[in-house]
Order: sequence, then C-alpha cells, then structure tokens
Amino acid sequence: MSATRFTVSKAPDDIENDGAAATPDVEVVGNEKSTTKYARLVDGRNDYYGSVNSNWSDGSRAEMAPFVDQEKGISQNMALYEEEIENRPKISSLLNTLANYKSLPEHTEEPGDRKSDRPTTKGAQMGTLMGVYLPCLQNILGVILFIRLSWIVGTAGALESFFIVLISCCTTLLTAISMSAIATNGVVPAGGSYFMISRALGPEWGGAVGILFYLGTTFASAMYILGAIEILLIYIAPSISLFGDITALGASQSSAMLNNMRVYGTGILMVLSLLVFVGVKYVNKCAFLFLMCVLLTILSMYVGYFTPHELAFCEFDKNIALQFDSSEENNCSFYSDGNVTALGEMYCTSNETDGCKDYFEKNEVQWQNGIPGLGTGQLLRNAFNEYRDSGDVLPRQEGINNQVVADITTSFYVLLAIFFPSVTGIMAGSNRSGDLMDAQYSIPRGTIAAIITTSLIYLTSVLFFAGTIRGEVLRDKYGESVGGVLVAAAISFPSEWVVLIGAFLSTVGAGLQSLTGAPRLLQAIAKDNIIPFLAVFGRGSKTGEPTWALLLTFCISEIGILIASLDMVAPIITMFFLMCYMFVNLACALQTLLKTPNWRPRFKWYHWSLSFLGMVMCLALMFISSWYYALAAIALAFFIYKVIEYHGAEKEWGDGLRGLSLTAARYSLMRLEERPPHTKNWRPQILVLCKLKEDLTPKYRRLLTFASQLKAGRGLSLVSSVIEADFLTKFGEAQAAEQALRKMMAEEKVKGFPTVLISKDVSEGLHACVQMGGLGGLKHNTVVVGWPYGWRQSTEDKSWKVFLDTVRAVSASHNALLVPKNVYNFPSNKDKFEGGTIDVWWIVHDGGMLVLLPFLLRQHKVWKNCKMRIFTVAQLEDNSMKMIKDLKTFLYHLRIEAEVEVVEMPDGTIAAYTFERTIMMEQRSQLLRQMKLSRKESRMVAQSLVDEAHVPKVIKRDTSNDKKVTFSEEDPTASPFDKPEFLEDGEEDLIYEAPSDDTVEGETVDAEKKPADASNVKPQLRREPSVSNVERMHNAVRLNEVIVDRSHKANLVILNLPGPPRKKYREQYYMEYLEVLTEGLERVLMVRGGGREVITIYS
Repeated sequence: MSATRFTVSKAPDDIENDGAAATPDVEVVGNEKSTTKYARLVDGRNDYYGSVNSNWSDGSRAEMAPFVDQEKGISQNMALYEEEIENRPKISSLLNTLANYKSLPEHTEEPGDRKSDRPTTKGAQMGTLMGVYLPCLQNILGVILFIRLSWIVGTAGALESFFIVLISCCTTLLTAISMSAIATNGVVPAGGSYFMISRALGPEWGGAVGILFYLGTTFASAMYILGAIEILLIYIAPSISLFGDITALGASQSSAMLNNMRVYGTGILMVLSLLVFVGVKYVNKCAFLFLMCVLLTILSMYVGYFTPHELAFCEFDKNIALQFDSSEENNCSFYSDGNVTALGEMYCTSNETDGCKDYFEKNEVQWQNGIPGLGTGQLLRNAFNEYRDSGDVLPRQEGINNQVVADITTSFYVLLAIFFPSVTGIMAGSNRSGDLMDAQYSIPRGTIAAIITTSLIYLTSVLFFAGTIRGEVLRDKYGESVGGVLVAAAISFPSEWVVLIGAFLSTVGAGLQSLTGAPRLLQAIAKDNIIPFLAVFGRGSKTGEPTWALLLTFCISEIGILIASLDMVAPIITMFFLMCYMFVNLACALQTLLKTPNWRPRFKWYHWSLSFLGMVMCLALMFISSWYYALAAIALAFFIYKVIEYHGAEKEWGDGLRGLSLTAARYSLMRLEERPPHTKNWRPQILVLCKLKEDLTPKYRRLLTFASQLKAGRGLSLVSSVIEADFLTKFGEAQAAEQALRKMMAEEKVKGFPTVLISKDVSEGLHACVQMGGLGGLKHNTVVVGWPYGWRQSTEDKSWKVFLDTVRAVSASHNALLVPKNVYNFPSNKDKFEGGTIDVWWIVHDGGMLVLLPFLLRQHKVWKNCKMRIFTVAQLEDNSMKMIKDLKTFLYHLRIEAEVEVVEMPDGTIAAYTFERTIMMEQRSQLLRQMKLSRKESRMVAQSLVDEAHVPKVIKRDTSNDKKVTFSEEDPTASPFDKPEFLEDGEEDLIYEAPSDDTVEGETVDAEKKPADASNVKPQLRREPSVSNVERMHNAVRLNEVIVDRSHKANLVILNLPGPPRKKYREQYYMEYLEVLTEGLERVLMVRGGGREVITIYS
C-alpha cells in the first residue's frame, strides 16, 4: 500500500496563504487504486481524523458560529459559510425560531403583540365545532327568525321571501369564501375580522371599514335587546307594562309600548354592560347555555311543523283577520240568539235591520284554524306577495275597525333590509381565531358549514311557514288576531313556552355577545393609533378589559334603544354589515388579481370572480334596501378615510388626461415613500444587469427570460447595460443599444424600462446603475447578475473582477442578489416543464428569499407543474427530526407546499482530491500573478517573499470587545473569507500580511541587489495548501456531492451565495469555490438576501 503525503510545515505562509495561523502536518493516506482517500491531520500533540482542531484553524473562536456550542468548534462542512452565520444564521440553528416567528417593519405593532391578544396554550384548544361552527350558528340564528320571518313570508309571499333569504345567504356565502381566503393567508391573531380587513386594505380603508363594522355590531346589540323586550312585553308578561295596558287592541303599536321598550331596553342594556364589565369569563360561561336554547327552540319548531295544531282566529270576508278576543264563540259572529253582537254593531251602523242583514250576508265572519298544517294547499295560497301601505288591511285597501292592518309600509326592499341582519354573524368564528388550535383549518370549514346549515334552516322555514299557516295569521306581526300569541311559538311542540323562553334567552345572549365583541373591536382600532381622537378608548382596566370602549358602546347602543323599533334599527345594521362584507370581497378580489407574493391562501376554493360578484351583490343590496342609508354609510366611510389620512394633493391638470395621469403617478410615488414597506408587501422589483455583445445586443437573452418568468408579467423590471466608452462620442451607440434592449424585452415579455449607461470603467458604471436605478419609492430591491463563464480560460482578471465588484455593490446597497449559472440552459417562455422539481438548498437564513423565489417562479406557466423541495443541512449537534418538524410548521404557516428533507452532514475526512484541487487552485493563482509581473517586478519577487517571511505581525486578542450579532445590523460586505483572527489570552500567532499590488510596485529596493536577468528567477509553486483554503474547498466539495446526489435531476437548484471576500488576492479562490459548489448541476440560481425579511406568516 502506497501513500501520498503532503507536508505543511509550520513556516511563514506566502501571499497565497491568507495569513493562516500555524498549520499542522497533513498526511493523506490512501490506496492508489482506491477512489477514496483520507486525510490525517496532525497538530503536533494529538491526532484527529475528520476534524479540524481550533488550535490551528484559520482563526480562533471569533470564527465560531454564534449558534453552535463554542467548545465544539466549527464544523468543516460549514466552513464556506462560517462567517455568514454571524449575520445569517444557519437554518439548523434558526428553524425553531422560524417556525414561530413574525416579521414586522420598524415602529409597527401587530394585534398579536399586545398582551391581551396573545393566545395562551391553555386557551388555544378549540376545534372547528366549538370554536367556529357553533358560535357562528348562535350569531346567525337570532331574533329575526323568531319574531319577523313569519311576517316576512306572509307579506312577501313564499316566492319572494324565498328569494330574499336566498340572495341574503348567497351574499354571506360569497363573503365567507373571500373571508376564508384572507383568513388562511397567514396567521390571524386575536382581532379576527378587523385584523383581516385592515391588513388586507391598509390603514385608511381598513380603519374606515373597521369603524363601520364596530357600529354595525353595536347597533346589533340594540336590535337584539329590542327583540328580547318585544318578546317579553307582548308575548310573555304584558302585565309588567309601566305605561298603561298594552293588551288592548292595537296597543302593541302605541306610544305606551314604545316607552316601555325604551325603559326596559335601557335596563337590560345596563345589566348586560355590567356583566361585560365584570369579566368576559362570565359571558363565556353563559354562551353555551344560550346556544343550547337556540338549538332546542329550532328543534321544537321543526317538530311542530309536522304535528297538528289548533289556533283559532276570526276571519272576515275570507281574507282579513280581525283583532279580537277568541276566548268566546260569539266574539266572531254578527248575530247571537237573533241579536246583533258587539262585532255586528261595529261593522253595521245602520238603524235598519234589513240593511245590516244585507251587509252581513255579503261579508261573512267565521272562526278558522290559523295552522291548518301541511298538505292543505296553504303553500299555493301564500305563494304571492301582499305588500301594503301603513294602515292598509289589504293592498290598496285601508283597514277599518278592528281589522289587522300594516304598521309600516312594506315592499321587497324594506323586507330585505329587515331580514338581512339575520344572516350576519358569519365572522364570529374569525373573531375567536386566537383561541383556535388551527385557525387556517377551522375558520373556512366552520364558517361555511354554519352558513350552509343556517341557510337551509331559513329556506326550509320559509317553505314550512308558507305551507302550514294561513296568510292572514302570517301577516299579523304581533299576533293580535290570535290572542297575542307569537306565531313561531304557536307552531312549536310540545308547548309554545319552549320557543318563548328559548327565543328570549337566545336573543339576550346574542345581545351580550355583541356587547362583548364591539368594545374589543374599538379597542383594537384605538390601539392601532390610526384615528388619534380614539386613543382614549384603547385604554382598559388592569385586567385588560376595554372599559372606555365599553362606555362608548353603551352610549351608541342606547341610541338604538331609544329608537324603540326593531324594524327601523335593522336597516341601519344592514348598511354597516353590507359595507364591511363589500370590502372583504374587494380585498380578496384585488389581491387575487394582483397576485402579490404574500397572497398564498391555504383555502383554494375561491376565485376573483366570486369575490367580485359578492362585492357587487353587497353594493346592490345596499341601494336596494335603502338608497339614502347606503349613501350615508358610504359618506361616513369616506369621511373616516379622510380623517385617518388626508394629504390634499395639488391639482396640476396640465393637458387634460395626461395631466391627471402625471398627478396620479406623482401621488402614488410619494405615497410609496411615506413609510417603509411591510414584509407582506415585498415583491422583487428587478434590476437586470445585462452584458452587451459587440453588435450592442444583449449577450444572454435567457437573463431577460428568467426575469420575465420570475415576475410572471406583473410588477416593474429595469434592464441596464454599460458601454465602456466616452459619453461624448458614443451617445448614438447607447441609443441603439437601448433600442435593442427594448426590442428583446418586448420579445421576452419583460414589462419595464431599459437603460444604457456609458462609462469609462465598467465596474463604476454598474455601481452607478445599482445606486441610481428607479424613481422615488419605485426602486429596485433585487439585482440579477450573469455569471462570468470564461474567467478560468482567460488570463485577464477583468471578467471576474467586474462580477465581484458588482456583487459587493449590490450587497452594500442592501439589495437582494440573484446569480443564474448556466443560464443558457434555462427554459424559454415557450417551454413548459411537465413535472420535475425546484430544489432549494437552504443553508443560512437569508430573509426568506430562497423560499419565496420558487413560489414566484411557479406562478409562471413554464414552472407551474414543478414541485418544490426544500433541503437543509444538519450536523452532528443538530436534532434532525425536530428540524423537519419545525420546517414543516414554518412552511405550513407560510401557506407554501413543499417536500422537506434534512441532509445530515457529519464532519468527515478530507479526501486527497480536496488537497489536490486546493493546491491546483493556489498554484494557478500564483502563476497568473507571476505572469502579470513586469521584469523589474520579477527581480523583486524572491527578495520580497524572503523579506515578508521575516516581518511577522503579532495580533493580540482584545477581549474587551465581544461581538453581539443581529440580522438587522448586518455588514453587507461581510464575508467568510477575511475575518480578523483572535487568539486566546496570552497566546500569539503569526499572521503574515499579504502585500497588495501597490506595496509591491511602490517598494524601493536597490537594483544592484537584484539579479540582472529576470529569467533566472524561476516561479516557486507551493505544494503546501493553506488550511483555511482546504477547509473551504472541503466544504464546497462535500456540499456539491450532496447536492448533485439529490438534485441532479432537478429542473432548478436554488442555494445560498456566500459573500465575496474583502481582500483582493482571495477573489480567485472565491470564484473557484463557487465553481466547485455548482459543478454537475444543469441550472443553478445562487441567491444572497438584502438584509431584510421578505416573507411573513401574517395575512
């Protein structure tokens, strides 16, 4: 067995050794016939196999990863990224944080940041049934079902009332679909509906709609309380009236009844407000009781539809119900024992008996059963409408005497406005998002299931009411023809008290829930500080209860109580909720059409057309119900919008529409500069640096193709090129080149603007493009740079120096950098992958760029069918199973579907191939440098190397400056290749500083001491590799082996781009490492973030 031995002596390194510390002996042992060789590293005291000891590594503990145990040292497998870890932690160390992280711009607070909004582990245990479905069921099924639906059916008829219910339920269903898309587009903290609306529409419209939603919820509490008082005073205990007898004929519409409503309503409002003030935990304890009351009441009604009932009423002229006491038989007759009854005297005032006899024969009165039941033809009899004006007994027939007349003027639009509040409450589940185990799973399923369930209940109730009850009784709103009995209670089984008590308790419970939610909604708006004068309502008690907001809610709800009419309060609520639902649909439609990068709903059963239809329906229903209420609501929303932010832009109209366009463009650009963009609004605004051929056409067309596919036809792209020339003489060529760029951009469907810059130095020109591109707030944040393909074959270093200078400029400007390699293999816009994968090798955290880019590419038809795979690297100290779990959790919150794999890379032995390749790299660098030396410089080489070897620099470790690293304070020029080394206290290390070109040229040496003939100076090529170079080459080789093994068939490989070195003489090494890292891969995209988060889990 033969072996090859490389000996690296502990001697001064030359300029290619990067000032490495004392180096050990390296013994490469292996069989000549074997393809595997092992490196034995000997530091003079101990033997180590497959590890690099910190005593001789290129740098000391300052090079160690801050997230790795300092006593364990740095792994060889992360040497290429070891200094990146300080500012860009490796994923294996950061995944636990990423799985639960949030990203916010400076001076921004999410509702989840507030202590009162932070869900506790114990509280977040509610599933779909208890957390969403049943609360929505309770809020949707309310007072309208029990005390108004039968009247709506009798007035509008079965057909039109069915249509009223259907259009209302369809509107809420479409809104729920849009809301589900928004709710599943990220984590929804406590704050629910307001959080979704405000974060989807921005602070201005979000705040305006939030206020309207608050007002709607507050007035809803008044409506529920008025309904409860109506049930109590008219149907349960009319004797408790404070303002006279309300059991007399027509007393339910008297001023005495209205005053009773105001007094009792105020009393119940005070009691409920006090209960909310004492603590929400008591409200939650009552919620289940109220929910059971609702379900039991509805069950009782459904059983009653199929059971016989006797409910007598006095019918006049076959279609008019009379307000009369049905307790005695002769109360519904004109004669009794041959004498005219009191009823007869009421309708016949003639003194002549024969005249009254003729009238009584033409107008018959008789007892009828108000609930004949199913199968008696009532459905056809009640199929059509009976709209009446106020005071009419029949359409266009004024009521007289004790006939049951309409108390308000009715129409399709009025009934629609009264009914619509009964289908609201669809956001009850989203308001509890902080208490749900999985809000993204529960909110869509629970809400849509509740809407479907309640829609079936409402629709079937319309049919059952119309098919079982006489129309005269249905049109009797207050049950005056049947002895003051609630129609919904009369049809129940086994007793009417089941519905009466259940309806009363459930209505009170709904009012209590509204009084609980409304103050918290106002408090959330106030704490967001978008409306300054509402700041006082953001305060609360020591326990976090919104005391001041509850006080304002009480006052506004009292306004609704003083109106004292449920039929007048309901249309107000309709306007507020329809406005809110309209903006929810608008937000979903806009985000779907714009396809913002952060728009990735986990709920897939939505479409922009459905959201647009829902928005149109909401707007139409607003004006159909009440055009003046609709205008008032819109005006109020616009006023709040202007209060939140009003800038009063100057009107510079210029020449008509063009002036308007310029003003709008200027206004939009200035708005972009007002505040830093939120992470969820981040999208790549691309600057493509395109190299030109001699004929002034772009050299790499696929760079533009890639930019087009990444943007998918949306957003803005800038394409820039630099011509190395004098601007005064080459301006015409620049114009021609710009036209060529514009033509190719049009061919590749790149929407943007081309720019050609003339500069005497290419690097300086590219720097100018990076710095000056864009206008105002519309600037690029991502730069695409082509790979210098011929740098190895060229003896000139200009190509790769321009590349590295550009990389440094992009990093310094805090822009993201994309470097496509083998770009000629990238697909054209006419190609389409029918399968395959996009593989992401996520090694260090780079703001989420590596996760976002494949998602954006898959929006284009070329990459649409590709699956996404994410690989990350685990080492010996990492828990691979936990990393997989955390990464899956993180991707779930991001709404990104991808396969996850953690690749274990324990410290391995360094193969002889690595040493040989490192030596070849260093020798090539030496040869190129020596080839560029002049004859005079050649004479100085030998002596300069000797002199350099005898002038060591001693660096002491300064322990007073311990580093603390944060991602936001990153030095954009940081690199893993040139960090200063620090030693242990009391130790010394020999660091040999590499001379720059200036020091070599500027050094004065006596010419007489130099050899007369430069040819006598032979280049001395090192056979002793730098340990730091070996480590990084080993890292590049190992990573390349793993990547090629798993991703050689991938359509695209995306991986982290290490930062460039600061020291000029290390640049060729850096290029070689990147070549090794990407060998054997057909398409590679190297990515380096701009120092900020670009992806968030929030909606």
